[in-house]
Amino acid sequence: MGSMTKISEKAMRKVRFYNTLSRKKEVFKPVEEGKVKIYVCGITSYDYAHLGHARSYVFFDFVRRLFEHLGYSVVYVQNFTDVDDKIIERAKELGVSEEELAEKFILEYFKDADALGIRRASHYPRVTEHIGDIVDFIKKLIEKGYAYKANGNVYFSVKKFKGYGKLSKQNINEMLAGARVEAGEGKRNELDFALWKKAKQGEIAWETELGKGRPGWHIECSTMAMKYLGESIDIHGGGMDLIFPHHENEIAQSEALTGKPFARYFIHHALITVRGEKMSKSLGNFITIRELLEKYDKNVIRYFLLFSHYRKPLDYSDEALENAKAALERIRNAVSEIKEAMQSAEKLNGSELREKIERSREAFFNAICDDFNTPQAISELFNFIREVNKYISEKKERAGYSELYEALNFIREAGSILGIDFEEEKGIKEEELVKILAEVREMLRENKNYELADYIRERLRKAGIILEDTEKGTKIRIRE
Repeated sequence: MGSMTKISEKAMRKVRFYNTLSRKKEVFKPVEEGKVKIYVCGITSYDYAHLGHARSYVFFDFVRRLFEHLGYSVVYVQNFTDVDDKIIERAKELGVSEEELAEKFILEYFKDADALGIRRASHYPRVTEHIGDIVDFIKKLIEKGYAYKANGNVYFSVKKFKGYGKLSKQNINEMLAGARVEAGEGKRNELDFALWKKAKQGEIAWETELGKGRPGWHIECSTMAMKYLGESIDIHGGGMDLIFPHHENEIAQSEALTGKPFARYFIHHALITVRGEKMSKSLGNFITIRELLEKYDKNVIRYFLLFSHYRKPLDYSDEALENAKAALERIRNAVSEIKEAMQSAEKLNGSELREKIERSREAFFNAICDDFNTPQAISELFNFIREVNKYISEKKERAGYSELYEALNFIREAGSILGIDFEEEKGIKEEELVKILAEVREMLRENKNYELADYIRERLRKAGIILEDTEKGTKIRIRE
């Protein structure tokens, strides 16, 4: 198998996936040739991100990696909702400002996302940084007759937009019965939703041409998506709980403004469940990313999240995470065996394994390019590993070095797209080993074995690790 450039890869591969807007699989065709513009709804920054958030951001991180691997230039935007009812309520509870609370949990989100190996977005716009843009957007909707003022609020007139309901496939009469909209004085229609909310006593607000207040939820994403990606974007993503009303309302206000399709494709993933019930903060059955990372390696978490098709609910349990851990270990063991076989392999070229690499690689890409079928892709990877193990067992020293090298490269390639490291070394991490040595030294000091305790500290000092004895215990400092 010759090396394949990204350009040729892109030219020969088509990505098909389920478009919520059409309710069918479609072949991806970008707005601009060679570029993919993606907007994914980000967190409301009032608490730590949980596993449900992780499913969304790991999945779309994989989607981005795939498109980039195929040679596309990807502009990926993920917003932060840093002003919201939940933020206001939580800030009051904690006795801090809304700005302080939002900033804290934005930084905590980055810690979690980085720890999960999620690549940084091209842009992370915040609502509070785009108030002027939002106000301009709303003013234009008023001018066009799609929005109206009422008692200090501004509402979008749903009946004025003929395509309302095309994403959620509901009609207006059906939605009247169950729409999650806020009641408000002066509304012309119960479905009309807030673009601008009149300021309440003691709440964060901005003095604008619309009056003193703050933006509604839906207008924020439309404004930021179009500011960074243009009037028509390729992919708008999020959880399926955002289909209505959030994404439905985004379509209405965006297309009312521009007269152009807001997004060509909508991708919605199913939710994380716990014993069949949706994981959420309101139900109190959630586990934070932070808590999960204390128990499992990031690669185990990513494997768990990607080994289920994104459009199927994923039930969380310790058993499921342990199964993911064991599966990942099998792949890592296979990688170790390949590396070991390479050390003793004859430097010969052959065709037997190379043909299997070609077939397996094709099967892997066919799976992930067909509605992002990661479970099937991982299954193909396991099939390939069995083939390689059989080849190594039969050939032993007569195995071809170049073939084994290509087999290893395919596994690395698959891991890079999935964002899973299949080669991490086993054993204790360096920082854990240092902690253990510090604890042993402390025990030696308690037993008055100062000579050996000093020996450990001196050896660590020479390695650039300083142990400082304080009243609260031993502090570990890395010398610059």
